Amino acid sequence: MTERLLAIMARLRDTERGCDWDLAQNFATIAPYTIEEAYEVADAIARNDMADLKDELGDLLLQVVFHARIAEEAGAFAYADVVDAISDKMERRHPHIFGTAETKASDHWEALKAAERSAKGATSALDGVALGLPALQRAEKLQKRAARTGFDWPDPSGPRAKIDEELLEIEQADAHHRAEEIGDLLFAVVNWARHLGVDAEAALRAANAKFERRFRAIETEAGDGFAALSLDEKEALWGKAKLEERL
Repeated sequence: MTERLLAIMARLRDTERGCDWDLAQNFATIAPYTIEEAYEVADAIARNDMADLKDELGDLLLQVVFHARIAEEAGAFAYADVVDAISDKMERRHPHIFGTAETKASDHWEALKAAERSAKGATSALDGVALGLPALQRAEKLQKRAARTGFDWPDPSGPRAKIDEELLEIEQADAHHRAEEIGDLLFAVVNWARHLGVDAEAALRAANAKFERRFRAIETEAGDGFAALSLDEKEALWGKAKLEERL
């Protein structure tokens, strides 16, 4: 089945008979679509929509095939090399399954990944944390990497106090430095969440969904006249929506 998709992509990228749009693409122009498709997979999972998940996984697979085709045309690697590389990695990272090691995966997973990063020339514990990750998720990964070197607060009180410090710095900052200080505050909130065992990225996604759900509810409640309501009237509807969710 994969061979069919590879053949379709090869035809789309054919310089004589292909699609103008597909031929015009490169790694950089396709990357945003790759990220978007990954989020759409996550969205289908969150909605428990198996039919949509099937379609979205296909869209994501197409992105892999697209990148691999561009790389093959450049003489870098082909789709088969991508499959071989991930197969080798999974076997290497699971010696307790595919090898003779008897230790649990959790005992050697990070050590194996660190060795792989070192083999690629890593010079910092932070090397390899993808720049394309959502900001909250990347902040947490950077913090976890730093923590493995001992650079971390011993308990949640440290990052909690840092939040108060950053709030004060925002209030004291001039307009030129305000965005930087707000960034520091968000970083501190992620750090506190990490110490509390909370996934900040997932928590914010849930908060976004809750806001959207409640806002749509008050729009429906008010009808076409929603925009004309006073803020107090909108707040009253908001309070009602919150209460109805808890019932």
